[in-house]
Amino acid sequence: MAKKKTGSPKGAAPEAPPRVVVLAAGVGSRMRSSLPKVLHRVAGRTLIEAVLDAVAGLTPSQTVVVLGPRREHIEAVLEGRGVTVVVQDPPRGTGDAVSRALPALAGGDGPIVVVAGDTPLLTPATLRALVARRAERRLDAVLLSFRPPEPGDFGRVVRDRRGRVARIVEAAHAGARERRLGEVNAGAYCFDFAALSRALSALAPNRGSGELYLTDAIAALAKGRGGVDAVVAEDWREAWGVNTRRDLAAAEEIERRRGVERALDAGVTLVDASTVRIGPHVTLAPDVIVHPFVSLEGTTSLAEETEILPFSRVADSRIGRACRIGPHTDVEGARIGARARVGPFARIRPETVLADDVRVGNFVETKKAVLGAGVKANHLAYLGDAEIGAGANIGAGVITCNYDGEKKHKTVIGEGAFVGSDSQLVAPVTVGPGAYVGSGTTVTKNVPAGALAISRTPQKVVEGWAAKRKARKQT
Repeated sequence: MAKKKTGSPKGAAPEAPPRVVVLAAGVGSRMRSSLPKVLHRVAGRTLIEAVLDAVAGLTPSQTVVVLGPRREHIEAVLEGRGVTVVVQDPPRGTGDAVSRALPALAGGDGPIVVVAGDTPLLTPATLRALVARRAERRLDAVLLSFRPPEPGDFGRVVRDRRGRVARIVEAAHAGARERRLGEVNAGAYCFDFAALSRALSALAPNRGSGELYLTDAIAALAKGRGGVDAVVAEDWREAWGVNTRRDLAAAEEIERRRGVERALDAGVTLVDASTVRIGPHVTLAPDVIVHPFVSLEGTTSLAEETEILPFSRVADSRIGRACRIGPHTDVEGARIGARARVGPFARIRPETVLADDVRVGNFVETKKAVLGAGVKANHLAYLGDAEIGAGANIGAGVITCNYDGEKKHKTVIGEGAFVGSDSQLVAPVTVGPGAYVGSGTTVTKNVPAGALAISRTPQKVVEGWAAKRKARKQT
């Protein structure tokens, strides 16, 4: 049998980039939460952020998000993403939502991709497959379907005798034979714009709810000349939609497992894979070692041979080669150089930069601090708004006093300087290269290079004082 040709007709111009509609107007009452459903989080991202990340893989010419009640908080999350917001209030079904979005999309000529805002496990590859299938076969519509172990309340995909998609029937309205069907609707579609417009204009309100359902448009298009097809998701978990807290927990576990699988495939050692969490934007190099109960979040990268010990969290940070992040350490928004040692029980706050071979030990906190190569701050220190030169030593209990009650000020410590234990540096202040600050000193003036600063009062010793005090108490 000759192989069927696919792709654009010979000489035809390539199809324009798709336009996307994200449906996020639902109230989400089954979540039993005052928070809009799409603002609940999976793997550190809100549901709608996860969907928009997947959509971005299509490089769409335009993205429209349909919002309903309580939209103010969702709009705040959408700021900076370049999306157009359309309001559907009150919600009147998915068909009505897409109808409201179409006028905002009328300026382009690419296909229309429709996705639900509560499907955080969708991948760009699957959405690209929908777009490619519609273009190859010049169909009116392509939907995403999947085959879960238990179809439950999902809408069934009904095919005709020739295996073509005929309609989608909701589980509540399905007959006994239809309920036995294993292929179900994932709620993601790719439409020809003109065909979608025609089908939506012909939709009738559902008798029971009065709403307009997008699934009815599939049935109408399936009867037309353009036809409808389905792409079956290779991994059924990808089509998981979140409607309840149980769904949310299941999606979290699926995303957690995805992160584990990516790490293992990249050559990472996971000491206990069942307890680690690795976000979707985390990049791990070969020979990284991750211990139990570690959370890697946000846009984070770990270079080769780095080791993260138990109960630590790293978020939105870049960690260099052969670093060791000790137990119970929190790292956020930081850059850490090669061979650095951090923790245990350290807190590395945003805008911290640790150069190569830095040592930051137990109960040390940094914030907006730059530590040069080989700096040591091994115990019980706070280093905020500070610049510390290479090779400097920061003793136990040192504090950079950066806040005067109104503004933050900077402390500069030069290369090779030594700051003794229990010292306070009241910013703005500079300690020059090679200078010494004696233990217990409060520095309020600049210390020149190579100088010694000390503010302790002279020690006084009173011989026999303890015996005299005891005698006074007895009398």
